[in-house]
Amino acid sequence: MMKFRTEVAIESPGWQIRPDDRLLFVGSCFAASIGQRFADNQFQALVNPYGVMYNPVSILHTLQQLYGRSEASDHPFLSDVVFLTLGTNHVYRLKETGEIVDNCEKRPQRLFQEETLSISDCAGALRQCVELLLAVNPRVHIVLTVSPIRYAKYGYHGSQLSKATLLLAADEVVAAFRAHLCYFPAYEILNDELRDYRFYADDMLHPSGQAVEYVWQQLVGHLLSPESHQFLADWRPIRQALSHKPFHPESEEYRQFCRHTDELLAAFRMKYPHAPIGTEVRGCGGTEVREYPFSASSGSKNLS
Repeated sequence: MMKFRTEVAIESPGWQIRPDDRLLFVGSCFAASIGQRFADNQFQALVNPYGVMYNPVSILHTLQQLYGRSEASDHPFLSDVVFLTLGTNHVYRLKETGEIVDNCEKRPQRLFQEETLSISDCAGALRQCVELLLAVNPRVHIVLTVSPIRYAKYGYHGSQLSKATLLLAADEVVAAFRAHLCYFPAYEILNDELRDYRFYADDMLHPSGQAVEYVWQQLVGHLLSPESHQFLADWRPIRQALSHKPFHPESEEYRQFCRHTDELLAAFRMKYPHAPIGTEVRGCGGTEVREYPFSASSGSKNLS
């Protein structure tokens, strides 16, 4: 049989995400995009609590801010699964202090010096990330990904060198912590399996919505447990109902629709008491007010 595309093999990590797992997403816009999808589907998801981070050192800074100054038992969010997404090995160092900054905060460019991290630098920062997460929760599972987005400002050859550095560093660290760490091939899916410009946005760099959805489906298919698949299936009709915009909100038909939606919502809360749906989600009027105690997102929808 003829094959018209290459399919990326995704290795099973030997564990699966459960409906009650607490998920942490740190890194580039891929982390924000996929993390927000988990949050929207009622998983307990904390997404880039200190903003989008692109390089391994800045990702380490986020984890140090989140966990470095408190005992594990005292922290309000102990992660069961952590996604770390690497975007680039380029960093900006503040000349005055020599410190790698996570955000230039729109300060003048002359105050910073741009540098590139070596494979060893990236692997070293990732090792510290893993060691910190294991110190907080010895049973944590960590997923490493590399963003598929090319950085045109580096030049396309420079962008590929940056990605190659990240890929080699990720491979080194996964080999060292294989019991707790796995690699999810988002980079390879976009660049090898979906290598057609119809899968890219107008800038020809970011993936299209269809491509993002495909990556999400691959992740769900390979990392979620059967119970989590059922969790998604139970939430889907409620989410669709909550987003419904009625033409005749005063009609008896719509009132019946609202009552049915409220019944589904109550049953979902009963079956999944851990879901961070909040008490302010309303089934009537197409209004959905969320109280996600574990969700904090940069709001970006692009893979980057």
